[in-house]
Amino acid sequence: MNLYAVRAIYVFELSRTARTLLQSIVSPVISTSLYFVIFGAAIGSHITEIDGISYGAFIVPGLIMLMLLTQSVANASFGIYFPRFSGTIYELLSAPVSYFEIVLGYVGAAATKSIILGLIVLATAGFFVPLHIAHPVVMIVFLVLTAITFSLIGFIVGIWADGFEKLQIVPLLIITPLTFLGGTFYSIEMLPPFWQTVTLLNPVVYLVSGFRWSFYGVADVSLTASLVMVGVFLSVALAVIAWIFKTGYRLKN
Repeated sequence: MNLYAVRAIYVFELSRTARTLLQSIVSPVISTSLYFVIFGAAIGSHITEIDGISYGAFIVPGLIMLMLLTQSVANASFGIYFPRFSGTIYELLSAPVSYFEIVLGYVGAAATKSIILGLIVLATAGFFVPLHIAHPVVMIVFLVLTAITFSLIGFIVGIWADGFEKLQIVPLLIITPLTFLGGTFYSIEMLPPFWQTVTLLNPVVYLVSGFRWSFYGVADVSLTASLVMVGVFLSVALAVIAWIFKTGYRLKN
């Protein structure tokens, strides 16, 4: 493996974050904190506890997952789209760098940024509500796997998009609504039976539920189902990326 190439891509992408610190780090943290303050104060005054957990603490895992999914996709999609837009992608494709090393560099950098953001939001939430992480190892596993998986999905979006406006379609019109409807601010057990069944068709439910279980030991679905869903997302994303590089989809034309 050409570790020098992977490191060059990885460091370049992370340095871009340092140059745009306000947009890359500060803005997502502030927006997520505002979600926490507004929903925690407005709804928390009417819903004191869910499954024995204070409402403010209950929504923390969901808010971290919301930020993690959207930022992973956004970071990875922009990272690979901009070389396509500027034409430097051809220099990368002609260099002695394998497709695996290209993906590893871009996805690794995007996932790293998302994990850092997730940890910052987690630390910030600790100033507002008392937090207890019952299963820290499971929490880290979910955080890392989710960041990697959705960074891979973002990489696919960056290859698919043919304009800057399309980079926002998946995070804003697909992932954010699915996360809001996936138990971020409530337990699906609070819904009528019919809507509970419908909600289970939302794959993000399994991600939010598993991540919340790592904090409080309570979940809307089993931990096994959550891990399986993460594995499905990861497998599909890897298969699509392998197909993209095999066919040269939107890379060679």
